[in-house]
Amino acid sequence: MRRSASVCSPLRRGSRLFGTSRITASHDPSFTMDDSSEGVWCRRIAAYALRGPQYLFDADSSDPAPLRETFRYLLSERGESNIAFMTHLGDVTEHGTREEIELAADTFRTLHGKMPYSVLAGNHDINGSMDDQRGDSAYLQAFGPKRYSSMPTFGGASPDGYNSYHVLRAAGREWLILALDWRVSDAGLRWAQGVLDKHPSMPAVLTTHDLAWSDDDGQAQLSDNGKRLWDGLVRGNDQIFLALGGHYWPPGRTILTNDAGHDVHVQITNYQDRYYGGAGMIRLYVFDLARGVIDVETFSPWFLARDSAKRTPLEAETIELTGPVDRFSLDIDFTERFAGFAPATPPAPRPASAVMPRGTVAYWRFDSSGLPDGGQAGKPVTDGRVARDLTGNGNDLTVRRLHASGADALTWSSEHHLGQPAHASLRFDGGKAPDRGAVLTTSAGAPLNSATFTSGYTIETFIKLPEPFAGDHAWMGILSWEGRNGDAGKTTGWSLDEPTCSLNLSPERFLQFVVYPQRQDADPTSWSHAVLVGRWMHIAVVNDARRTVMYVDGSKIARNPAQKSTGIATLGKPFVLGATQFDERFGQGFYGWIGDTRIVSRALAPKDFLTPFA
Repeated sequence: MRRSASVCSPLRRGSRLFGTSRITASHDPSFTMDDSSEGVWCRRIAAYALRGPQYLFDADSSDPAPLRETFRYLLSERGESNIAFMTHLGDVTEHGTREEIELAADTFRTLHGKMPYSVLAGNHDINGSMDDQRGDSAYLQAFGPKRYSSMPTFGGASPDGYNSYHVLRAAGREWLILALDWRVSDAGLRWAQGVLDKHPSMPAVLTTHDLAWSDDDGQAQLSDNGKRLWDGLVRGNDQIFLALGGHYWPPGRTILTNDAGHDVHVQITNYQDRYYGGAGMIRLYVFDLARGVIDVETFSPWFLARDSAKRTPLEAETIELTGPVDRFSLDIDFTERFAGFAPATPPAPRPASAVMPRGTVAYWRFDSSGLPDGGQAGKPVTDGRVARDLTGNGNDLTVRRLHASGADALTWSSEHHLGQPAHASLRFDGGKAPDRGAVLTTSAGAPLNSATFTSGYTIETFIKLPEPFAGDHAWMGILSWEGRNGDAGKTTGWSLDEPTCSLNLSPERFLQFVVYPQRQDADPTSWSHAVLVGRWMHIAVVNDARRTVMYVDGSKIARNPAQKSTGIATLGKPFVLGATQFDERFGQGFYGWIGDTRIVSRALAPKDFLTPFA
């Protein structure tokens, strides 16, 4: 049984940050979670939590098999699932004897050299009546700093050896994992603060053994030791956004507010009370930066590996836990949550010369390079203003308002897609009843008016729809060429009065690209999904002289026609930004923002788009 819902291939946009247990494992940085060198950042990270193997290392009743299977599972999934880290939450053993510790240490060798990890001490692993100044122990000899020194993620340990930290790189940033002893001394807290101070821009996950407890309602509350950690370390360090503990059962979770006014997620992961001592059960945390969530699952790889026909009833019911404290999602705007200590640095504008590949026919942008004396936010862009074609091919656009539209029908804006070369856009306020809006059109003699693109083309633009999306804007145009397809000799389309090429928005907010090809009597039409409001999107229409494919944010849409399509049956009439004609008359104009727009006379791959996607 493959857990495909949580899988994210290294070739796709994802990675798994870490997993917890009472065991912490880390992903080998040689298998990097940051593929920005390829032009794309991983947007999914995962964490594994494994808590409660102590009953598997209990004197003469020890059975390491479940834990070994868990580790084998992690190693087998590491490549495809991009497992970045596993974190142990304390109590490796039941009594902390040398024999139990050595058996556990030997079991962990399944991971050693293949997946970096950290282990922290629970009260069953050491003398629980003392703090991290307790001195030497069988636990420290087996799971002290020497064990991690060869791991690339290992950052260091406190002088006593019972506290450690790891730094891993995933999703385009570095993350800090603190692994703290069951009882951290004042010296240990000072050491932990020093680690945070040394890495002030890293989001941090705190792991320890005794943090919080919960009743059967699943509502976690800080334990006495948890309160000490909260007051002495967590609440004053905005970097710590997630804190994981074990020790108590049942599992639970809560959200606390730190001194910066931000959420800190506090969770208990402990399954030692479950059948077979938890059977090496692990909790998976998938950090999905694209969706702004952390998805959490809990399951047992040991039971998962069993032949389903041979599983006992207790094995079958313990494969996966799906209660509200075992399987859930957390909404986190990572950029906003981390802004106080690691503000995002937006990409700098890129000059026009950097984004005009071979075959660029026209390129318009609305910063000072493309719209001289650009403007200020909200200021009307007046009729007659010219947006320069930065290719120098003579396809300048001139502003004019439709019907009796007022000054606010077109204004300048500094808003833009994060990946857009120019940091500017135009805000169109088109609509119906009455029809209103504004357009930018090429002049009567512009070369673009007659370009037929029989060798292929790529048309790109950035748009944003307002939120709320107020009013009726069904079938509003985004860009088009003027004219009737009937005048181009076409006979098979929806209407002879439709223009020969247009990009529009349906009543359901589906993007529609319809083209009447130069060489075929057809109207192959691409339809997107319902696009979102309130966020920028990049749209690309790519034709390779055989067929047309639409992309939204670098993702190929489903409904691209198989019909052959060669060129565009232009009629020598203007190209239009901001509306679509019908029977050579404009109705409503576009409602929203339009940014950089580019037309290239050949098919481009997504990596060559204005905002590169892989």
